Amino acid sequence: MEHKPRKRFGQHFLTDAHYLARIVKAISPQPGDSMVEIGPGTGLLTAELAKVVQGLHVIEIDRDLAAHLRLVYRGGRVTVHEADILDFDLRALPAPLRVVGNLPYNVSTPILFRVAEAADRIADCVFMLQREVVDRMVAGPDTPDYGRLSVMLQYRFTMALAVKVPPGAFTPPPKVDSAVVRMKPLGPKRPRARDEALFAQVVAAAFSQRRKTLRNATKLLVAPEAFTRTGIDASRRGETLSAGEFIALADAAAAAR
Repeated sequence: MEHKPRKRFGQHFLTDAHYLARIVKAISPQPGDSMVEIGPGTGLLTAELAKVVQGLHVIEIDRDLAAHLRLVYRGGRVTVHEADILDFDLRALPAPLRVVGNLPYNVSTPILFRVAEAADRIADCVFMLQREVVDRMVAGPDTPDYGRLSVMLQYRFTMALAVKVPPGAFTPPPKVDSAVVRMKPLGPKRPRARDEALFAQVVAAAFSQRRKTLRNATKLLVAPEAFTRTGIDASRRGETLSAGEFIALADAAAAAR
């Protein structure tokens, strides 16, 4: 299909057959999978998945691309949803759901948070993203890439970099390197904050000004006795805390209210 990539949608289409094969291998599609592809674009990955998966859904925001995919798969093997993933309810699809795709780099973080909301219905995710974003996702505490995105995703998923993809594998080539990340939900027995909204607020505050101590960065949310109760030094910076320590701090803050 001839399609001029649209900048407003952050479109960079994977066209290199070698890397396409490596990504399909990383996904390892199975016939019985309930799978959704975010941002199928011209459908190269879709075609490979559709050879195997019997219950494939695709979500495409571009009207012309969605129409093309409907035409190609008018026999019903692939269900095409013309929608913005940020407005789409993943919970409406059959679980356990496998979520894959080449995410538009200009809105990748909001999409990741949207997917995280449905983590309890997801089997796994395999996404291609800007390499810098993947580095932030998998970063550990007290490292330069560790931040709010790291904590909020590690609260729900285990993650690992699967494939590195150079700019030349795309049309048009992006100005950055890319990578494929595999994400697997931690499951129902994972540690949870007693007030998840407060947990998210504490994490956001802790990283809002990275050079501030926790005492100063979270003073509107976390009472001094919460630090005493958890044994977390209030003079530490947010970037040094693990997801588990953020859970403990948020729970102590909730108890002190």
